[in-house]
Amino acid sequence: MKITHPVTRAAFGVAALVIIAISANWLVSLTPLGNRGADFTEKKIHTLSDGTRAILGELDTPVVIRYYASRNTDYMPEDLKLHMRRVDDLIKEYGSLSKGKLRIENLDPEPDTDAEDSANLDGINGQRMDDQNLFFGLAISCLDKTSVIPFIDPRDETMLEFHLSKAIAEVSTPVKPKIGIMSALDLKGGPAMMQGQRPTQPWVIYQQLKQSFDLVDLSMEAATIDPKEIKVLLLFHPAGITPAVEFSIDQYLLNGGTVVACLDAYSKAAELSGGGNPMMGGQGTPPTSTLPTLLPAWGVSFDSSKVLGDPSLATPIARDQTSIAVLTLPKNLMPQQDNVVTKDLGSVTFYLPGAFTTTGGGGVSANTLIKSTTGAGFVDSMRASRFDPALATAFRSSGTAYDLVTHLKGTFKTAFPEGKPKAEGEAADEKKDEATDGKKDEAKPTWLQEAASPGNVFLIADVDAFYNGVAYNVQNFGGTQMATPVNGNASLLFNLLDQAVGSKHLIGSRSRSAIRRPFTVVQKLEADFNKEVGSKIEEFQQKQKAAQQKLSELQAKKSSGSELYLSPEQETEISKLRKEQVEYSKLIREQEKDLRRQKDKLAGKITLINVAAMPLIVILFGLVLFIQRRRSTRAR
Repeated sequence: MKITHPVTRAAFGVAALVIIAISANWLVSLTPLGNRGADFTEKKIHTLSDGTRAILGELDTPVVIRYYASRNTDYMPEDLKLHMRRVDDLIKEYGSLSKGKLRIENLDPEPDTDAEDSANLDGINGQRMDDQNLFFGLAISCLDKTSVIPFIDPRDETMLEFHLSKAIAEVSTPVKPKIGIMSALDLKGGPAMMQGQRPTQPWVIYQQLKQSFDLVDLSMEAATIDPKEIKVLLLFHPAGITPAVEFSIDQYLLNGGTVVACLDAYSKAAELSGGGNPMMGGQGTPPTSTLPTLLPAWGVSFDSSKVLGDPSLATPIARDQTSIAVLTLPKNLMPQQDNVVTKDLGSVTFYLPGAFTTTGGGGVSANTLIKSTTGAGFVDSMRASRFDPALATAFRSSGTAYDLVTHLKGTFKTAFPEGKPKAEGEAADEKKDEATDGKKDEAKPTWLQEAASPGNVFLIADVDAFYNGVAYNVQNFGGTQMATPVNGNASLLFNLLDQAVGSKHLIGSRSRSAIRRPFTVVQKLEADFNKEVGSKIEEFQQKQKAAQQKLSELQAKKSSGSELYLSPEQETEISKLRKEQVEYSKLIREQEKDLRRQKDKLAGKITLINVAAMPLIVILFGLVLFIQRRRSTRAR
């Protein structure tokens, strides 16, 4: 049957277009192309970072994400439901970028189901809300390794991408990452030096590092350090380091290694081991440590002869004693608020630290993670170590904010352009050979002179910050040692190492920008309102309190048996206070009404823009296109 009526044909055409559009949209959504889009937000909050993309692109073993979410319940709070949809989109984006190496299993752990048993096996027990056990967590597994995010907290949404990418990098690594430790201190502890003495206990931080990483103890002697074997090199108070060892560190860095160097201007832990102590003949570990050749080549200076003092950060060390060289550094001295190393730290305490100054010229960028105030300055190390109270009065500020923890990143160049330093005997033999064969052809350098790719160095200006008595509250119960962190010192080192060993793509990564954006204009209106009427409200409250006190006194006289007589002055004052109460209440109501009017006006403008702006743009575009076509038609 032929359809000739134009209205009927138009209806069938519109229906066909709708069916084609829906079918095409559905088919495209089944492909990876359907999960891609353009991100026009200010900080690209819907776009995964380059580090995450690199981690997913390097996956060579399938990774499974079990996504536990209680969806079929009426008890899930609305903010969690909204956050759940954002997590859905994030995980879907992970899957589309993994090229099939990432399998996502969506599970709803309802009571007495296999999904609930699976969640319990993964260590995800849910959260109790309104007498219901609600699940919202992730388990990431590869082969026999599993990493768990037990609850996806909306308040921690900026860190979700980092935690998820870090977990994927961890489980896809078959063995514990190796960290090489080079230290002049005895971190592992040891047997008693004399009969009757107790053996030296290992540092708590060393024991905790051993639980998380495969530690490789490296001697303070020249050796080749292989970056393929040692993921991170931790220099922990490398006192008395030789040029040959610095050369090994230099080549390790240029070969793709990551260096974490904890240096110190005066280490109390080293002093306790006998270093520099006249009573012990100056034997033991020197209290100062630096990298005399490497730091200048990296564009950093470190004065190891004096410690840093800062009166505004002085820390109590005894009941009536405070040291200006024991610094408690709060959150506001951690300038990079979105850096995952310092983002969740409250405060850290540095004990007789040194300080770094960026001099430049190393060809690398320096990012300050923790710094002092501009009221800091250097003081004598020995007097500071004895907690000389006269230091506080003799102190003079330099007016400079010094780096206490800094991150160097870039294409490093060798600090040894002449090659490996020669020992005295080797240098004499080499000069003798050159004298006998002056025309010998120059051999090509056997050492790296520049890194093939950007490298990373983290510098910390204190070692004692991780000592038992500074970082932990250590107690012994029946021979069992219990250690409780007393500040963010241990978390600082672990955050830094976790970022460095998880994947080279996570080093220096930032927290994700929050999707929820505050209405700053509305907040400003409310702040201005509080500022304007706040002082008047406070004044009224004080007068109201005074009037109430007077009335209470009069009432007390009445209850004690004496007659209550109000003088004309008192009655006038009470009447005046009541009138002021009405006036101030009226003022507050008017101000609140004005605030609501401004909010409504702003909401109306936003609604008008949202509703009318896009159609207006389309109309204007159509008019421009129509005029252009008319002009081209007339020209013909």
